[in-house]
Amino acid sequence: MNFPILSAIIFIPLIGALFILITKGNQKNIENNSKYVAIFSSLANFLLSIFLWFSFDTTTPDFQFVEEKNWMSGFVKFQLGIDGISILFIMLTTFITPICIFSGIHSLKFKIKEFLIAILVMETLMIGVFCSLDLVIFYLFFEGGLIPMFFNHRYLGRSKKSLFSL
Repeated sequence: MNFPILSAIIFIPLIGALFILITKGNQKNIENNSKYVAIFSSLANFLLSIFLWFSFDTTTPDFQFVEEKNWMSGFVKFQLGIDGISILFIMLTTFITPICIFSGIHSLKFKIKEFLIAILVMETLMIGVFCSLDLVIFYLFFEGGLIPMFFNHRYLGRSKKSLFSL
């Protein structure tokens, strides 16, 4: 298969977050459009990961769906692939994200747009962690995941949020 399915699974939530970021209009329209975009992109990502699950060959211990792109002239490769453990984590992440979005939509009263952007960016970075085969790319995805977590804890937390965000 020549379709870069891992790159698609990684970057669909990021594209959804960018659409939410550029949403214009009054506050009510922005919130509604943000909700629809977040739900659509997270469910599309989950359906794509289900396709990945059924395409996964359990008889081989090798990495599957490997994608390689040279980055930084041979020093770092943007190398993605999955094995039997990472497919489970990808399925878990793409399953939990729509649940988090639905629960956040119904429980939050303010900063819904920012919450949804942070959740989708966090999904992108978590799936990137599970798919990366290069240590530098793994590090970038892993450390990048701390940024949306910080913003969610800092600005949407309950009590002592400035203490817990550090």
